[in-house]
Amino acid sequence: MTDIKVVCFGIGAIGRQMAETLLSKKGIRIVGAIDIDPQKVGRDLGELLGRKKLGVVISDESSKVLSSKKPDIVVHTTTSYLKNTHKELEEILTHGVNIVSTCEELSYPYVTKEQRRFATRLDELAKKKKVTILGTGINPGFLMDALAITLTGPCIKVNSIKVTRQMNAATRRIPFQKKIGAGLAVEEFKRKISEKEITGHVGLEQSVGMIADALGWKLDEIKIGPVQPVISGKSVASDAIRVPEGYCAGLMQTAYGMREGRELITLDFRAFIGADEDFDAIAIDGMPPIHEKISPCVHGDYGTIGMTVNMIPKVVHASPGLKTMKDLPLPSALP
Repeated sequence: MTDIKVVCFGIGAIGRQMAETLLSKKGIRIVGAIDIDPQKVGRDLGELLGRKKLGVVISDESSKVLSSKKPDIVVHTTTSYLKNTHKELEEILTHGVNIVSTCEELSYPYVTKEQRRFATRLDELAKKKKVTILGTGINPGFLMDALAITLTGPCIKVNSIKVTRQMNAATRRIPFQKKIGAGLAVEEFKRKISEKEITGHVGLEQSVGMIADALGWKLDEIKIGPVQPVISGKSVASDAIRVPEGYCAGLMQTAYGMREGRELITLDFRAFIGADEDFDAIAIDGMPPIHEKISPCVHGDYGTIGMTVNMIPKVVHASPGLKTMKDLPLPSALP
């Protein structure tokens, strides 16, 4: 069998780790790399990764790369929001290339009118070009949606689902720690929330929507709670950020899938430095009831990279169109 030819689109922090992982996998070959950062354009991807040259030069001319390299799939790691990335995705599809993307809103792009408009266009293009597009990652993409859906498999009946993800952000990248407001005074955190400098976790709506769709539940609404600071009761620190007592150590946010005033789906997300327990938990009220707990929680960056890379063969061999994780076979780790 010939290697699956991959173009890496986006060579940021996650994109670089993604490329490193792809280089370690059998049956996968990186043939191109795309980024708009002038500090990266023109450089060999191997050199950027601290390796010997790979002969893959990073380019900001995506159309040229896609036309000349003719990849089987693009691994896309640029932004969380469809409104900012749908044109990139459409261009890739126009070249008849499959896509697996870490764009959170792409994981289930049906929860708002705007997202549905983008999704319709992407689905039509993918089917026209006979290729597949998928948004995935660890969350959304697995822990708070696909895994919960899978765990309902033994159930005769499901009444409600609650998923909790609590992570000690000290184990995550410094940009992530800053993104959740770690180290800020509470008033500064609230100011950044009001000015949308801190936006909370992207993907909770999508995860609620995916679970409801998989179970055939018609929701009255998806309710997203406000982003709240986690205020540290003692002085804590990561390698990069010190959080004094009374300061913000991170954030928490909850989303609900509602029907007739009842919470059918509850997603509880917490990320902060100094968490006393680090876990992912799924509680299914059903027949039989199911309680699953992973401790410590799955590492977000490694998990996102693993899910994206391991879904490559599933996407390449899937029927054409825009897919979500509930539509495709779950992955296993590639050798």
